[in-house]
Amino acid sequence: MTPTDRLFQAVKDIWDAELEHPFVAGLADGSLDEEKFKRWVLQDYRYLMEFARIFAWAVVKADSLESMAWYAKVLDLTLNTEMSLHRQYAERFGITSEQLERQEMWPTTRAYTDFLLRISADGDMLDLLAALLPCAWGYVYVARHLGEKPPPADDRYAEWIAQYTSDEFNDAAEWLKSEFNRLAAGATPEKASRLEELFVLSSRYEWQFWEMCWTGEEWKP
Repeated sequence: MTPTDRLFQAVKDIWDAELEHPFVAGLADGSLDEEKFKRWVLQDYRYLMEFARIFAWAVVKADSLESMAWYAKVLDLTLNTEMSLHRQYAERFGITSEQLERQEMWPTTRAYTDFLLRISADGDMLDLLAALLPCAWGYVYVARHLGEKPPPADDRYAEWIAQYTSDEFNDAAEWLKSEFNRLAAGATPEKASRLEELFVLSSRYEWQFWEMCWTGEEWKP
């Protein structure tokens, strides 16, 4: 059993709960209220801005030129390609670039990204990967299950599923998993437990992100 196999066992119930969440179920059959999905578009844009910083830390902490190059490429793609595509996608829901840039992070988005950046800055490369993987790998897991169902009638939701089932996203998740397995091969039991803790925490934040977009959030007071 590989290190990522053990991580998956620790979070399978959480990831399956994501599949059953009404937000994800609504994506699958196309019944998701558009206003709820707009929340995801806005908050995910702010998430991506912080997510890019994680790859900047990964470039610094990578142990080989090959890994540095891969993380640098993903950083470039996130900042200069993916975020541009996100802005174009947002336009299909009537959301302007100015609205994306002005959008305030909701509490869950702030807590999740602050957690990721703290681990990236203070932890080692394995800590960073353990915290990062539930987003990269988890989205592929969710989208793959949605892709096994009849496509939703709303083309915009079908496009979302297609994006995260694409070879590009799958290959990126598989590379990160192989990198984690390589680095974690000699981890002590104490280190393995710490990595599982981080992986579970990020997975819980992923579920909470769906919940935030489903119910809405605000800062109080």
